[in-house]
Amino acid sequence: MAQRGEVWKKLGAPGDQLGSVNDPRTTEECGVRWNEKWVYRDPEGEGWDRVVLWNRYDLCGVFRLLPGGGCAPDPVLGE
Repeated sequence: MAQRGEVWKKLGAPGDQLGSVNDPRTTEECGVRWNEKWVYRDPEGEGWDRVVLWNRYDLCGVFRLLPGGGCAPDPVLGE
């Protein structure tokens, strides 16, 4: 499982961030519970956003947020 520094190195700085590693509140999205979300707006220019979801220091997943409101796993990290 990728670490925070590895994800940052691969994807760069997120355009937006919601929550933080120390935020006790969790949210459910894309079928996982997270407390920190990194948002990359339309990184490929194809009409979808990428999100990286964390629960504390654990990577919950990388997803594409699709225009119709759905989400799909994003294989960008090769996992």
